[in-house]
Amino acid sequence: MAGYLLKNCAAIIVDEGSGPAVRRNADLLTNGPAVQAIGVDLAQEALPADTIIQDASGWFVYPGLVNTHHHFFQCFVRNRADLDWTKLSVIEWLDRIYPIFSRLNEDCFYHSSVTAMAEMIKHGCTTAFDHQYCFPRHAGKRLIDRQFEAAELLGMRFHAGRGGNTLPKSEGSTIPDAMLETTDEFIADCARLIDSYHDAGAFSMRQVVVAPCQPVNCYRETFVESVALARDRGVRLHTHVGEGESPVIQARHGMRTVDYCTELGFAGPDSFYAHCWELTHDELRKMAATGTGVSHCPEPVYLVGAEVTDIPAMSAFGLRIGLGCDGAASNDNSNLMHCIHSAYMLQCLAASTRAHPVPAPVDFLNYATTGGASLLGRSDIGRLAPGMAADLFAIDTRRMDYVGTRHDPLSLIAKVGIGMPTDLTMINGRIVWQAGEFVGLDEGQLFAAAEAALSTLRF
Repeated sequence: MAGYLLKNCAAIIVDEGSGPAVRRNADLLTNGPAVQAIGVDLAQEALPADTIIQDASGWFVYPGLVNTHHHFFQCFVRNRADLDWTKLSVIEWLDRIYPIFSRLNEDCFYHSSVTAMAEMIKHGCTTAFDHQYCFPRHAGKRLIDRQFEAAELLGMRFHAGRGGNTLPKSEGSTIPDAMLETTDEFIADCARLIDSYHDAGAFSMRQVVVAPCQPVNCYRETFVESVALARDRGVRLHTHVGEGESPVIQARHGMRTVDYCTELGFAGPDSFYAHCWELTHDELRKMAATGTGVSHCPEPVYLVGAEVTDIPAMSAFGLRIGLGCDGAASNDNSNLMHCIHSAYMLQCLAASTRAHPVPAPVDFLNYATTGGASLLGRSDIGRLAPGMAADLFAIDTRRMDYVGTRHDPLSLIAKVGIGMPTDLTMINGRIVWQAGEFVGLDEGQLFAAAEAALSTLRF
């Protein structure tokens, strides 16, 4: 693999372990999958012969974004005005949307994964976690295998969350029978995927997370067995918590969801929950005490309409925070870059109602980079420094969009937003997107194949 020298970058966001800082008019050198050096006027004569030199004048270079919650398959169920959940509770919405999910076939899962990851790469995401909990019986068990195939095609660093639902609708879940699995089925396939794909080494491109969908749609034993498997195999745990289900869990189990998960052992430094918008300060403190992290998905907050997730309190209590796009049925795009801006603006909207101040704009960039890396258990991604993975994106700021903004690259994405694809996205030292094209791939063909798979569905 050739190395790259990004020459004369206008700004590089570096972080050598003490927080992000701006390096102006500097060069960045990669060697294989890693960043080798960052500095001013790196000597070109000392470079390996296969190093490719790229003029980066005017570029702001950022660490690649780390997505910590998504449902790729939902890209085939978006822009549906008939499923407007602003008029529904989350549980009511799930009752309507799951029968649609149950119609997807294996090709749909593959092409929707290509669709989601392609959009993410265009907007600077270099590591994607997906929570794939939809397993219609007719689609078979190799859906996550196909996701790994899609990730390899695009060059995405991929963490697969093997989800599942085990509680029948007759016992209070929202799951059609065609999507149910037994706990044994679910655990067996998690183990198969870990054995087949999980790589815990440096610069790993494939990892597996045990991720039962949500406590409200699973038997207690499903969560107990998930914890046992994950701890035995040394992988992460993930589920949905605090998105409207707590009263249901209270009625069933005599406690709200955070206490329920904690009692089952589904908490700790190897665990992270999605959403958490309905949690009390006491529950947030309990999560912080156990080291449990949260993947904040800001854009569904617009649709829920109940309350803005209390990120200031989470930050003040010391929770580990990452950002996620969430599935396209509740966020009709896969643009994590846009989520940074949304997350910050939502907190500004609710600032006068909070006990704690809104975190600084740069903190929201951190949530999408080092925060996400922490949730996924990665010490090799999420920041730019020698020895770290060469995961990055670049924006050419010599455009009218950025006049008046270039003095503060750290705040730019949260405060101003980036309204266009990146000029370059690099993953593991390989350029995968540049100058409006996927390197080595024909976007028109990807689009046509995805549309063909989508056309097989009848809504």
